[in-house]
Amino acid sequence: MAITKINGGVTAPKGFLASGLNAGIKNQTKKDMAMVFSSTPCAAAGVFTTNLVKAAPVKWDKELVTTSPYVQAVVVNSGIANACTGAEGLGYCADTAAEAAAALNIPKTAVLVASTGVIGKQLPIDKIKSGVTALSKVLGSSREDAKLAAEAIMTTDTKSKEVACTLELDGKQVTVAGMCKGSGMIHPNMCTMLCFVTTDVAISHELLQKALSEDVVDTFNMISVDGDTSTNDTVLVMANGQAENTPITKEGEDYKTFCEALHFIMLELSKKIAGDGEGCTCLFEATVIGAKDKNQARTIAKSVVCSSLTKAAVFGHDANWGRILCAMGYSGAQFDPEVVDIWLESKAGTIKIVENGIATDYSEETATKILSEEEVIAKMDIKEGNETATAFGCDLTYEYVKINGDYRS
Repeated sequence: MAITKINGGVTAPKGFLASGLNAGIKNQTKKDMAMVFSSTPCAAAGVFTTNLVKAAPVKWDKELVTTSPYVQAVVVNSGIANACTGAEGLGYCADTAAEAAAALNIPKTAVLVASTGVIGKQLPIDKIKSGVTALSKVLGSSREDAKLAAEAIMTTDTKSKEVACTLELDGKQVTVAGMCKGSGMIHPNMCTMLCFVTTDVAISHELLQKALSEDVVDTFNMISVDGDTSTNDTVLVMANGQAENTPITKEGEDYKTFCEALHFIMLELSKKIAGDGEGCTCLFEATVIGAKDKNQARTIAKSVVCSSLTKAAVFGHDANWGRILCAMGYSGAQFDPEVVDIWLESKAGTIKIVENGIATDYSEETATKILSEEEVIAKMDIKEGNETATAFGCDLTYEYVKINGDYRS
């Protein structure tokens, strides 16, 4: 099965329209509302924040993904999170959905909503409603329309994040695409991120949810920027079946093929978020090999990528391997530190800096060159089995503090 990456966003699959615009939520210049719409009903799946404090849109979407027979649209605003806003905030979700339903001639229960931004503020619902109406009139299927939507959901992101791919399934060409936002308040078990995946694959709600729930474990749940888990984290998948493949209603080769394509999209988007961490200069990956099971590998990899001292060392291009080994040690996973090997890798090359728990006679100059690239990998072999896992993060810079010190300004 060959997956082909294409230049596209959420409008790449058949039947999907999108757009983004300025509704005056942030200011009068930045785009701050987006809409994605399918011309036909979609099966929907979602995964959400594990934070006990859940934003109103999370509550709204969890209910719809579970109970609604289908969905057709998602309305997103940036600038205000609609979190910690009580009954009024939840009511605004219903108001937004009702406005979109009227504009698009679909049921209110077919409209998902999402928000990102400052916690604690109430949405300017009149601006939201006006934005919904305006968006419904400019929806399009072009590449530019997808870009507008991706740009409108950004907060502190420095770049919009999109990816799309095509593949053959059941003799049909199908497309899977997605957009996401996220830059700070990023931590395993989701983050202050929103992700929207569209596909023209025909698949049951049950299997779509299973595919998403299982895939997020090794994608969005393996990224970290700063250790903060947000109130609004949401990943939604909409599948409208317009590729006209035989509907996937049971596990088998077609389901496996779809899962591989979904994983490609989710992994690409996860890495885009990790590589755009607030103030960061590089994507930092931690890969554990030789683990006895997946849980051990994931636990250790997450610990390394979350270590503030390790992240600071990566920023300083300092091969301070003791910080990596230390982070492995406090991860909670059991392993023998006296057999661990550690490598640093990037486009500049590969260097082994630790063998059997002690330093090799490596070149500090070479290590610094490797750590100076835009993508850096620390690979750790714990020599206990054949399982592997990778966590994704970034370096920790002065700019991170500056950005978050005046976030509301």
